[in-house]
Amino acid sequence: MASILDLLNTQTGEQLVDKASAKTSEDKSKVTSVLGMALPLILGAMKRNANDPKGAENLDKALQSDKHNGEILNKLGDKNPEELSDEGSKILNHVLGAKQSGVSKTIAGALNIDEASVNNILEMAAPVIMGLLGQQKRKDNVDASGLSSLLGSVLGSNASHDQSLIESLLDADGDGNVIDDVAGMVFGNKKGKKGGSLLGGMLGGK
Repeated sequence: MASILDLLNTQTGEQLVDKASAKTSEDKSKVTSVLGMALPLILGAMKRNANDPKGAENLDKALQSDKHNGEILNKLGDKNPEELSDEGSKILNHVLGAKQSGVSKTIAGALNIDEASVNNILEMAAPVIMGLLGQQKRKDNVDASGLSSLLGSVLGSNASHDQSLIESLLDADGDGNVIDDVAGMVFGNKKGKKGGSLLGGMLGGK
């Protein structure tokens, strides 16, 4: 997988969009835009946590669970949306903690979508991300010390370019000042940037 956003072009990604759209009553295109912003942010937060040895150890322990062995990627269509949300809520509490509200608020403001819907979409996406990471961890035999590198790989080749924006959003105090920058990830930077933005692939950029 070139980056986490490639997930949106897979059957698993389509099923996630369908389920989140049905649960939130939001248009599929808006759900896709939310996921396009949220997936790199959740991974970016995980990568930040994994840079700390204790954080890496906790994430490694979670990924060793059979719950996150990657099976969800093949069986997402059979999963109950409420079950996904319940599990995702626990995951996001560990990954984002108090920052979740600010992240949801910022994405909601950038995309003009209800904040509660954003929260639901993030919660449903979190178990899929953990399944993806758990599967890759097993495939590459990665231990706690290698998780930061694994997360960087799944973030994609543009991770270093966009990491500063991810950091700024995760450090935001909720005053909304980063909304324009985050909106730029979705609507801007589509031309003239060789590497493309985080959402370049999804929006037809290169």
